[in-house]
Amino acid sequence: MDRFARLVSRLLRVPVALVSLVEEGRQILPGMIGLPEPWAERRALPLSHSLCRYVVASGRPLVVPDVRADDRLRTNPAIEDLGLVAYAGMPLADADGLVLGSLCAIDHAPRTWGDGELTDLKDLAAACSAELCLRILSARSRSAQQILETAWASAEHARSHAELLEHEAQAGMDHAELLLRASEELAQTSGLEDVRRRLRDLFVGVGKPSYVGLLVADKDELHRIADPDIELSVEQEVLTLPVSAAFPSTRAMRDGRPVFVPDREALVAEYGPEAVGFFDRMGFTTVLCLPLWGSRALLGVLAVCWAKRHEVGVTERATLTAAAGYVAQAVERALYLDERISVARQLQEAMLTALPLSDHLEISALYQPAAVGDMIGGDWYDAYHLPPDTRGGGPGGGPGPLMITVGDITGHDMHAATIMGQIRSMLRQATLDHPPYSPATALTALDAACSVLPIEVGGTLVHARLDPADGGPGWTLTWSNAGHPPPLLRTPDGRVALLEEHDILLHGGLGPFHRTEARRDLPAGSTLLLYTDGLIERRGRDIDTSIAQLVALLARHGDRPPAELLRRISNPQGDRVPGDDVVVLALRIP
Repeated sequence: MDRFARLVSRLLRVPVALVSLVEEGRQILPGMIGLPEPWAERRALPLSHSLCRYVVASGRPLVVPDVRADDRLRTNPAIEDLGLVAYAGMPLADADGLVLGSLCAIDHAPRTWGDGELTDLKDLAAACSAELCLRILSARSRSAQQILETAWASAEHARSHAELLEHEAQAGMDHAELLLRASEELAQTSGLEDVRRRLRDLFVGVGKPSYVGLLVADKDELHRIADPDIELSVEQEVLTLPVSAAFPSTRAMRDGRPVFVPDREALVAEYGPEAVGFFDRMGFTTVLCLPLWGSRALLGVLAVCWAKRHEVGVTERATLTAAAGYVAQAVERALYLDERISVARQLQEAMLTALPLSDHLEISALYQPAAVGDMIGGDWYDAYHLPPDTRGGGPGGGPGPLMITVGDITGHDMHAATIMGQIRSMLRQATLDHPPYSPATALTALDAACSVLPIEVGGTLVHARLDPADGGPGWTLTWSNAGHPPPLLRTPDGRVALLEEHDILLHGGLGPFHRTEARRDLPAGSTLLLYTDGLIERRGRDIDTSIAQLVALLARHGDRPPAELLRRISNPQGDRVPGDDVVVLALRIP
């Protein structure tokens, strides 16, 4: 009953919702949310505070935008004691149509109740009435069992009848519970894997199936969505089915209607040997396949399977069909989100740089999106050669200077990725427009532009230039740090240094800022590591501890090729998915 009250509160966005039953002298509240003390603890109100009694007396809904303006209700003490201003109540009736109480929504401010809100309240009241009827039936069945057991001659018959009534009542309550759980659980899903995960524990109680499968349509095929946490044999054997295949699920997809197979005999008679063999191996006897209709098209099929023969009655089929409607809504939303994430990832990949090739440097980069938001964000890396006239080396055409950048624009969404793309391009332009290509000069120019242009930028970055050393195999690193985590430098002797010189972060509101830069020699055999904070920041872990762990990993594996090094350090905390975007760029001087 409290769940019904929570659903009313959430759907109608009201602070108080009640399941109210009116008795002589009081109204009791088996379900409620938002009621102040002492009424909440008592779960009862005096009739003097009751508007539900008017619903019971009339047998009709009572909808009042402002109780204080209603001649009949404006003196009700609930206005002052409960903060009751706006009220909408729908009748709750038993199987004979007798009104027992109301399902009501209460607001503390005047409001005009919309038609959609009243329809939702009416539908919830119908479901709540059904739940009350089932409870009454269950109570009667238990009472009947107790009475009939005293009659010795008919005791066995009475017991069987009472058990049947109780079983039917329990099944009815399980069906109502299934729909309530489906409406709550599936409304929160974020992707197809999440939908599949929540289906696992959705179908419980009387008639619990042995397996519930989710198959999603893709052109002329059905793809089975595997449980992301549990390996099931049924989801390993047949992952994809052509819609033309002779299976109950594909028939439901072709016909767009439920398909019920009661037993093996019916399966053999109507379907191909491949389907029969599959069901025999999986141990399924009865199956109900329900099409999942979206707002514009058929999205897939929900396959409900039982190991033993199972009679699916009219009520159970209606319940499962209604639950499939909730699944279809969740699948449609998940497909939209998955497509959005796919497009976002393609956009992110398009904005990340193809790393330049060089015979004199080994360079590799890694990008991992966060497991939140749009799974795209503002982290990026960049690397490019400077114009030919700045290249060093002798007549033989030695190596030339290289610019590298790693940055992090705040956010994990398309907006952050858009800002990142602008900043990346602006920084490239600022660098190339200011010979001799000083990192600090480029960042100073970027600050100046961000302070004038309407760009909501906030973040950190390291911008660096690598020049070949005069007359030697080493290189010189010149960098400017705008509030970014310190780069790490591993020297050939295995020691790791933190390059901690830095200025303030990048933010349009801070105005123009004169950036500084630092310089360090990189002998042959050195490895430079640039990264974003997603690599070192984890909930509940000290950031200095994470950096120390990263230093130890670089010391141990820094002599390996950069691509292998990134594989070893990209997830030092052992998390399955990162909570923040992660960019890592490794550069090694052979």
